[in-house]
Amino acid sequence: MNGKIAFIGAGNMAEAVISGIVHQGILPKEQITVTNRSNAERLEEISNTYQVRTSMDKEQVVQEADMVLLATKPYDLEEMLTSIRSHIQPEQLIISVVAGISTDFISRLIGKEAPVVRTMPNTSAAVGASATAIAAGKYAGAEHIRQVEALFNTIGLTQVVEEVDMHTVTGISGSGPAYIYYLVEAMEKAAVEAGLDPETAHELIIQTVVGAGEMLKDSGEPAALLRKKITSTKGTTEAGVQSLEKNDFAAIIKDCVESARKRSVELGKEE
Repeated sequence: MNGKIAFIGAGNMAEAVISGIVHQGILPKEQITVTNRSNAERLEEISNTYQVRTSMDKEQVVQEADMVLLATKPYDLEEMLTSIRSHIQPEQLIISVVAGISTDFISRLIGKEAPVVRTMPNTSAAVGASATAIAAGKYAGAEHIRQVEALFNTIGLTQVVEEVDMHTVTGISGSGPAYIYYLVEAMEKAAVEAGLDPETAHELIIQTVVGAGEMLKDSGEPAALLRKKITSTKGTTEAGVQSLEKNDFAAIIKDCVESARKRSVELGKEE
């Protein structure tokens, strides 16, 4: 991959992508520049950790870039884009990791026909295991998508989707790690209350989650079949699953995903 990339925002997601790019070596460190609104201490931390360039002059950072990655909070995006849009050129690739914000909204704020690609990674990017959805805006072509895939493949798996599906993606893979962590919290609490040592419970549950994920990934079998294979009639697993069914676990998860999807839609409507 060729070209310079500017990160507007230096939060956890920006750092995860920077880490992936640096460790995979798809761009030289000197072609990566990071800026944020006002936190010079955070920029120094990023610079020391990854040996990339940093600057508080976001206008110059944007001017020098071939790709601009937007990694602000949703409510900061409009102000930030307004401040830099005169420095954005139509040939620059704009990549967004901002939840709930459409490519059309970004294009309107920019006021130019620059290609915009929207992405939804998740926090597992920090360990190179993100599930990242990618959607093209109306000015983005196949080559732009290829570039974005190359960037985000450094932090995990990528999947190209239609932008209309991004709200659902947000509710599933974007927010999904938090649901898994919440499940682990509940399992650990139940194990400790049943008398198990906390450290033992923690280690066993983590490996159980990792192992189940590997089975889903490597076996090629659907989750329903894998579940049935370990659910013996009148056995312990059946007893546990029946409790989940009695308490309408599937409906709870459906409502969880739908609530996150609706919030993503709301963020979009606040544009």
